[in-house]
Amino acid sequence: MALNPFFLQGSPGEQRLVQELINEQLKIYGVEVTYIPRKFVRKQTILKEVQSSKFDDNFLLEAYVNTYDGYGGSGDILTKFGMSIRDELTLTISRERFEDFISPFLEEVSDSEIEVYYRPREGDMIYFPLGQRLFEIKFVEHEQPFYQLGKNYVYELKCELFEYEDEVVDTSIDEIDSLLEDKGYIVDLQLISAGTNASATSSIVSGGIQQIFLNNDGYGYTGTPTVAISTAPSGGTNASAVAITTFKGGINSIKEILLINPGIGYTIIPTITISGGNGSGAAATCGITTSGIGSITMSSNGTGYATAPVITISAPTGTGVTATAKSVINSSGQVTGIRIINSGRGYISTPTITIGAAATVGVGTYWKNEIVTGSVSGTTARTKRWDSDTYVLQVGIITGTFYPGEVITGSKSGAAYAIKVSAANTSITDKYRQNEEIEEEADFILDFTESNPFGVY
Repeated sequence: MALNPFFLQGSPGEQRLVQELINEQLKIYGVEVTYIPRKFVRKQTILKEVQSSKFDDNFLLEAYVNTYDGYGGSGDILTKFGMSIRDELTLTISRERFEDFISPFLEEVSDSEIEVYYRPREGDMIYFPLGQRLFEIKFVEHEQPFYQLGKNYVYELKCELFEYEDEVVDTSIDEIDSLLEDKGYIVDLQLISAGTNASATSSIVSGGIQQIFLNNDGYGYTGTPTVAISTAPSGGTNASAVAITTFKGGINSIKEILLINPGIGYTIIPTITISGGNGSGAAATCGITTSGIGSITMSSNGTGYATAPVITISAPTGTGVTATAKSVINSSGQVTGIRIINSGRGYISTPTITIGAAATVGVGTYWKNEIVTGSVSGTTARTKRWDSDTYVLQVGIITGTFYPGEVITGSKSGAAYAIKVSAANTSITDKYRQNEEIEEEADFILDFTESNPFGVY
């Protein structure tokens, strides 16, 4: 039988009254919490798994605490890995307040960051000021109470304590952001305000190789080939060189051959043989000089070089050929050696070798939560804390490994400092850092890499 048509069963006016009464009750008996929506930063392509997310918005909202007599859940549990706190919180918020006050803002956010904007979502965060704690929404109940006067008026949020997993939390509220400053994998980078310049010396020799000419660059060199130079006459010094390979036009070939040591005492042009490197076909010849520079010795390797510095060698007095060379740096930002392109001719006094200046950095102040990038490694991280007095930068959410000597630049602040060579990673803060030790100790009891971890066979 149909319902009695003379009863409204919930008119819009009655529903409006109930909603307003609920809103008023929440403002009187509720607490003011901060609703922080989760935004997706990167998802896995195949399974659509969220690999990283961020919390950078905040909305004040009144909520009634259902668990008024204390936190729910299992409470504090002592485990063999330490204290596990499993407090839960159940909150009731107004459906209308959320849809009118929060949803319009979330609707403007890209669909790739927020997929559902019209209701609270599982995974979003709630800051509970009474306990100064962050809770994560695990389930949103939208049908309780069950259709009063034919409509639902509230959302019931069932929350658990938030467990940090390298999410970016930047709400611009210090009270909230500071709760996670020391959470996760954090590395202290000892920075310096400027690098130190490298220096080198050489001498004048007679009978050294002036330059190696690459007559045929060969092909198929997937590895570094060996360059062999015939021996110098008795009393002389053998020359040595290194080949530099390149990939051009779909072919791995030799780009150039640089001298490590031009040698001493050659009276006839030596023979150059190129072998190895999985390639073939390369050939080179050379010429000798009577007054060129010898091997270059590093006096100081310097620090803070992001790219190989330019090498300038003073010209000989009068007529002659000026020596030229290239520098080589390592991942620590130091000049490890200088390779000679042309040892020159006509020198009567020892030339001056000038190495380009190291990076001049040490400007600006890093901003909290900004992305910093290493100039050599390309590694990125999020800043946690910057101490301008000690030049220690704390970073988290690291994508790789920073190299000592490279320059760390802030994406927003523009601050730039070099990592000190002797102390790149001075300390690490990570509550899970002992996991490997626990696993190693456990292997003495049961090692499942063995065919039978429970016996001797």
